[in-house]
Amino acid sequence: MQLRNARADAETFRTRAIVGFLVIVLCLAALVSRYVFLQIYRGAEFAQSSDQQRISVRSVAPSRGLIFDRNGVLLADNIAAFRLEVVPEAVAGGPKGLDKLLAELGDVVAISADDIERFKVARAKKKAFESVPLRLKLSEDEIARFAVDRWRFPGVEVVPYLTRAYPLRSLFAHTVGYVGRIDMNELVKLDANDYAGTTHIGKTGVERWYEDELHGTPGSETVEVDVGGRVRKQLDRVAPISGKNLYLSIDSRLQRAAEEALGGRLGAAVAIDPRNGEVLAMVSEPDFDGNLFVNGIGQADYTQLTQDPRKPLLNRAIAGGFIPGSTIKPYAAAAGLELGVRTPSDTVVSTGEYHIPGQARGYRDDFPAGRVDLKLALAWSVNTYFYSLAYEMGIDRFSGFLGKFGFGAKTGIDVAGELPGVLPSAEWLRATRNQPWYAGYTVNVGFGQGFWVVTPIQLAHALTVIAAKGANRPPHVLRATQSGMGAPVQPAPLPMPGPSVGKRADTWKAIEEGMWLAVNGPPPSTVSGLGKDFPYAIAGKTGTAERYSRYDETWTSIATSSAERHQVLFECFTPAEEPRIAVVVALEAGKSGASDAAPVARKILDAWLKYDDDAPATPARVAQQ
Repeated sequence: MQLRNARADAETFRTRAIVGFLVIVLCLAALVSRYVFLQIYRGAEFAQSSDQQRISVRSVAPSRGLIFDRNGVLLADNIAAFRLEVVPEAVAGGPKGLDKLLAELGDVVAISADDIERFKVARAKKKAFESVPLRLKLSEDEIARFAVDRWRFPGVEVVPYLTRAYPLRSLFAHTVGYVGRIDMNELVKLDANDYAGTTHIGKTGVERWYEDELHGTPGSETVEVDVGGRVRKQLDRVAPISGKNLYLSIDSRLQRAAEEALGGRLGAAVAIDPRNGEVLAMVSEPDFDGNLFVNGIGQADYTQLTQDPRKPLLNRAIAGGFIPGSTIKPYAAAAGLELGVRTPSDTVVSTGEYHIPGQARGYRDDFPAGRVDLKLALAWSVNTYFYSLAYEMGIDRFSGFLGKFGFGAKTGIDVAGELPGVLPSAEWLRATRNQPWYAGYTVNVGFGQGFWVVTPIQLAHALTVIAAKGANRPPHVLRATQSGMGAPVQPAPLPMPGPSVGKRADTWKAIEEGMWLAVNGPPPSTVSGLGKDFPYAIAGKTGTAERYSRYDETWTSIATSSAERHQVLFECFTPAEEPRIAVVVALEAGKSGASDAAPVARKILDAWLKYDDDAPATPARVAQQ
């Protein structure tokens, strides 16, 4: 039996102890090194990460600017509502957990596929800790149902916000327009910083045109939240800047009077102050309730609007296409006088039919007036005078001069959705139909038929040029702005005037006298008696645009009723010598401009007398005051 070597054992123990000690020291050194690395070198990073788990930065949407009429009547308001928002980072389980939450949430609150799609697009443009709107304008019942099951949905909150409302409902639907939820196409194009926290954008009308002014600048708030995403404390806040309030030139009282005067007939009415281009009223019939679109229109309502044959969503005032008929004659007369083709005293013989020299075909004139000058040709609406005038000018000079009135181009009115119409010309026909121009086309466009297409706002703008004796003041609806309630109201700068039309003073005098005679002269003046009992002289011109052709007395269309056969128009301004209002009425169906459109314009003028600050104290005005 071998005896243990005590010295060797002691040496082995000592070696093992030293090795063990060194291992412990190395482990401690590694631990200290790691601690130093985490605490010193990456401490700020982890502190930030920790803060992100309990601190949330939320965008605060600015309140949208309000819209008023010229007298301070509220046209577009902001009212309190509630929406459902989700903080993706607070939802456990990542993307799959979020999808599961959305599916379960749909059992409590109605959530459409569009809501989810918009949520996903918006989420992709936000940080994980930022809240993303999911459902807008919750009902009280939906808020109550969600409150019961709130514990099931960490990271989901009911949040108050301001939503758009239109107190006058359909009265300004076409002019003011409406806002709606930002769709996927808009979301991709918008600056995420400018629209952080914003769910709506202007879609039509003034809301769309002045989106930048109305929207404002978003703010932010830093809040402390718990693991469920609920706010515990607000740490910091940068206040948003509200959008500007807008004051329109339109008088809501005159707007309502124009709507009532139209009486639901398909068409439009526009009233403008020729002195500055301010639009005083602009109505399109039929209309609709813009409130339906603000938070997502229902399928039933949308189908009803889009399938209605009367096309209520079409703003006929700025996008409705009308054949001008005889309302074009004052502008043709101005072209003839300014180009030196005619003088006011030149006469033409009207026998009831006009023939282009060398051609057998005749162009019918329903009124064989005999020998007429410019004034009688306007007052009696003698087609032969304008057949020959257009033919003598030729289409190039004719369309070139009428383009100065703005025909064939947008007026630039500050309401989204305007269309340019059509100013017929040989160049236009070649470009659009690849066809040559014939002399007969010139004769037709000379009295407002043929290829013509005008919008009521175009015709109203052209009328203000005549009323203002050649001054070209673009139409506009913005009158003033205000940087928040209580701030001073600042007049909006007027649009830059266009080039003056015409250089001869006697041009406008002759046209004014002819249009005055149409309203105030004895028959056969086209609207004789329309100015009866009105305190100012009215100058006007009717238009009856034949939409259907006839041979002898047989009409080739199904519109056998004379009350539906034509587009009918009337244009007028008053006081004739120093105009303060110009009115255009265009109806899609009627017997004549004199019998259908002119009475509508007279009702608008009667209402204007009550509200115009410069109008005389007539008995009706005194009673109203």
